[in-house]
Amino acid sequence: MSTETIDSVIPPKGKPKWLRVKLPTGKKYTQLRGLVDKYNLNTICTSGSCPNMGECWGEGTATFMILGNICTRSCGFCGVKTGRPEDIDWEEPEKVARSIKIMGIKHAVITSVDRDDIKDMGSIIWGETVKAIRRMNPTTTLETLIPDFQGIETHLDRILAVRPEVISHNMETVKRLTREVRIQAKYERSLGVLSYLKKNGAHRTKSGIMLGLGEMEEEVITTMKDLRAADVDVVTIGQYLQPSKRHLPVKEYILPDQFKKYEEIGLELGFRHVESGALVRSSYKAHKHIL
Repeated sequence: MSTETIDSVIPPKGKPKWLRVKLPTGKKYTQLRGLVDKYNLNTICTSGSCPNMGECWGEGTATFMILGNICTRSCGFCGVKTGRPEDIDWEEPEKVARSIKIMGIKHAVITSVDRDDIKDMGSIIWGETVKAIRRMNPTTTLETLIPDFQGIETHLDRILAVRPEVISHNMETVKRLTREVRIQAKYERSLGVLSYLKKNGAHRTKSGIMLGLGEMEEEVITTMKDLRAADVDVVTIGQYLQPSKRHLPVKEYILPDQFKKYEEIGLELGFRHVESGALVRSSYKAHKHIL
């Protein structure tokens, strides 16, 4: 944030009260928690300790990660392991589809690690996973939170071909900080991916950014304008939290009023949905974004 917006942030001397998370409760959450434990199901909600897990599960939404848990990229904000991934599990699409059926999920978000180590970058498994979910869970709606696939259209076309209700790709941060935050990613390439998806038939496109990494207010607004210029429908804006001491530090905590301001600006810019708040994550209220 710039010095002009100093009243919108506080120094990172300790998590502020609005970042305190209530323990998830409720009949639906308890039921799904039991199924996840009983069948050893893998969701990002549990492995990532998402602060919104109780709320999302209560609404019948969950997020699943495919293509393993080791990423070929080493982004400074991300807690996923970096290294040499394991071989592709060609039974994974059926396993994910079965998990969704067991849990009775109404809306599923599918995401993945980056797989720059293989020729198709995982796009074939992506397509097969969506097909398996459709076959086993015909009433479940889907969001695919995809990597950039290095902007290769052949890989993006495989996602478009299976027609998920929402296709999402996160910008993560503003242009100036992209090289530091997303080491192997490119700001313009990500915008190009989102633009290509919408121009080629995506029903609904979506992206997300994190705040608290040292961005200025005008940079956040510029990023939102760039996303609208790419015809993106939905944007999520949340507070960055450091996964470990090895990751990028939190530069500042954004005040609730500033998140509200970004929400209002986003709606004025023409986004269909703007989720803006300290605890907002990519899949927050995801079931509403198909509308």
